[in-house]
Amino acid sequence: MTDFLSESYWDSRYAEGATGWDLKGVSRPLREYIDQLKDKSTRILVPGAGYGYEVQYLWEKGFVNTVVVDLSKVALSDLKKRIPSFPESQLMHDNFFNLTGSFDLILEQTFFCALHPDLRQQYTRKMSNLLEPSGKLVGLLFNFSLTEKGPPFGGSMEEYKSLFESYFTIKTLEPCYNSALSRKGKELFLILLKET
Repeated sequence: MTDFLSESYWDSRYAEGATGWDLKGVSRPLREYIDQLKDKSTRILVPGAGYGYEVQYLWEKGFVNTVVVDLSKVALSDLKKRIPSFPESQLMHDNFFNLTGSFDLILEQTFFCALHPDLRQQYTRKMSNLLEPSGKLVGLLFNFSLTEKGPPFGGSMEEYKSLFESYFTIKTLEPCYNSALSRKGKELFLILLKET
């Protein structure tokens, strides 16, 4: 399990191109969600952003209070090359579980599935702690049987409901209708509201 929390593990995945989750661009469901956001001052966190296509899209749309945290320097360097104006202070090379701060919105895109299932309760608590009282956790979760080997690790709607309902009001948890072709039928779209 510790491998999935190590910088060397993720740097080697990126360096070797072992990034089967990489869509080479913004995920359509998240792009459409971002497109309806109005308040450019929203404090947004994208954990485990990898190459951060959603981050780049947010930045280009004027969401300048976007923070990235990732274990991989390789991935963060790639993102910085594509967005030279992105502040270094908002590119955090760290373990998500060490993060402090407060956010209005957290975008989930293949981060949850990269964590060993033993960390899912810890993930849920941490997400709740990082969100403002009116904050939202929005994103995509894989919808296929929980795999013994990963990442990615799968999961089911029933598991996700039982996991999140202690910390969040589940506004949306449903099959994603606008997934990329390679993920069609394998994703759930998620909107969670922090319990106040």
